Amino acid sequence: MNFSIQPELENDKYQLIPLSQGDFEALYEVASDSKVWEQHPNKDRYKREVFKNFFKGAMESKGAFKIFEKSSGDVLGSTRFYDYDESKNSIFIGYTFYGTKCWGKGINPQIKKLMLDYIFQYVDTVHFHIGKENLRSQTALERLGGKKIKEEEVAYFGEPTRTNFVYEIRKENHFKVS
Repeated sequence: MNFSIQPELENDKYQLIPLSQGDFEALYEVASDSKVWEQHPNKDRYKREVFKNFFKGAMESKGAFKIFEKSSGDVLGSTRFYDYDESKNSIFIGYTFYGTKCWGKGINPQIKKLMLDYIFQYVDTVHFHIGKENLRSQTALERLGGKKIKEEEVAYFGEPTRTNFVYEIRKENHFKVS
């Protein structure tokens, strides 16, 4: 791999900053609202011990970010790049969550655009795992041009296997809609 899956990325409003151990409390403050996880495959991630495991997986991925709002200085949530596959020239984006105060404000499309614009310099295809019951995220990804291509069981870090849909955005399609 001749690129970083954990660069600093930013636009005029937001920064994606590589996640560090010292970010746990600020991120848990956002994640401790049970509404954040209502549609996610693991609905218990608002519990401190369960979130500790999620955070550990994020750190071990070496592709996780905290999402930071420049104007307020607030941590809004987290996302990550993971499972780079050199032979298929593809990568996943996922494990994304935002605090409820961010919902419906157009933040996620801006963050995904930052990530996609960056990663499509290096790969041709980006995949996303989205929980079967996570209608909010499915709709959001379809608005970005994602196509559902299959259903599979996904073993999350230290958690039971869950059914997810796999969505795909190809480089040639992304640059047509950006």
